[in-house]
Amino acid sequence: MNIESIDRILQETAYIRTGGSAQELACANYLKAECEKLGFAAQLEAFDVPMASIQTAMLIVDGKEIPCKGYLCAGSAEIEAPLMYMPEPTPCALAECRGKIVMLDGYLGYWKYQDILANGALGFITYDGNANYADEDIDQRELRSYVSKGVKIPGVNINAKSAIALIAAGSQQAKIVLDQDEWMGQSHNVIAELPGETDEWIALTAHYDTTSLSTGAYDNMSGCIGLLGIAEAFAQKPRRYGLRLIFCGSEERGLLGSKAYCAAHENELAKVVLNVNLDMIGSIMGPFHAVCTSEERLVHYIEYLSSIEGFSLKARQDIYSSDSTPFADKGVPAVSFARLATNNTATIHNSYDTLKVMSAAQLARDIDFICTFVGAMANAKHLPVKREMPEKMKEKLDNYLTRKRPKDA
Repeated sequence: MNIESIDRILQETAYIRTGGSAQELACANYLKAECEKLGFAAQLEAFDVPMASIQTAMLIVDGKEIPCKGYLCAGSAEIEAPLMYMPEPTPCALAECRGKIVMLDGYLGYWKYQDILANGALGFITYDGNANYADEDIDQRELRSYVSKGVKIPGVNINAKSAIALIAAGSQQAKIVLDQDEWMGQSHNVIAELPGETDEWIALTAHYDTTSLSTGAYDNMSGCIGLLGIAEAFAQKPRRYGLRLIFCGSEERGLLGSKAYCAAHENELAKVVLNVNLDMIGSIMGPFHAVCTSEERLVHYIEYLSSIEGFSLKARQDIYSSDSTPFADKGVPAVSFARLATNNTATIHNSYDTLKVMSAAQLARDIDFICTFVGAMANAKHLPVKREMPEKMKEKLDNYLTRKRPKDA
């Protein structure tokens, strides 16, 4: 993949494309067309996703309306209650949240939501953004179905500046008004195949959707360009193992595309020997990471390969919060490649994820190394990575996928 092609794709996809939206579908068709330009067929595979359209979202605190966005898929309700700020859901704090609207730090994860629900909270407020930034951006968030388990209380998201002002003022009483329509929509995975000599496959994944404020150059059109670069590099080369490219939809909504793919193709996963996932590569700044949800030997192989190729990286055995996780959960060894910039050089899930943080030349170098790794695996006489998930990785997967509660949650 040359620099001109990388720049062209980044520019042509510089728009917001949230999971299940018309813009996401337009991007899916764009990626399908890019695959076809490279000479191989691609298809869209639809899957169901919850959708919502908010008619009214209002937060009033001590008689003053606060700019907010309502949580999608959190139902419709009008509630008024005392306001409580809960920095941490400790037992002491949870004991005080009954009958209150609770302001929380950070994301609304499964355990945090279930805790405030079990302890009688009536509604919730979250915040994002940065108090030191000039903008007043507010992200459009949703109450994910695997978080709510069908039990919904209304919530809104506000900007960090507003959150600080409310707590500093000692705010007492809050009112949330939330009215929305909810339905089941569709998102899509884009799938293309480069067959090999055997009937076994390496699954290559990258998500193409974005969050509500982001045009997603870094997170994650960069990974999609990486998949196209791999396809271009191997289109005319024989390989022992086939390559299956999966551009995943709705990753930002809880890995919905990769989860849907693994569910729909579960009978085929026995033939998938490895998953290679690309999520955030090619940024101007930041070290390159290889996160292996697999036996530890793969970590050492990638470290050796990076030294041989003169390509600096950090490798570790862990799970990565991306589309590699559903594959690993089905027993497929997985590695996610990412160039992770610090927050003061490139951020994600906000309006600052733009072309400005990207380097086409760095992205091309990242793709070259990934192609070297994929080539070694795809042409192995016998792929050496064990299709066996270590116990400590199983435990991490159980924690991440909320089957077990982590000790620190």
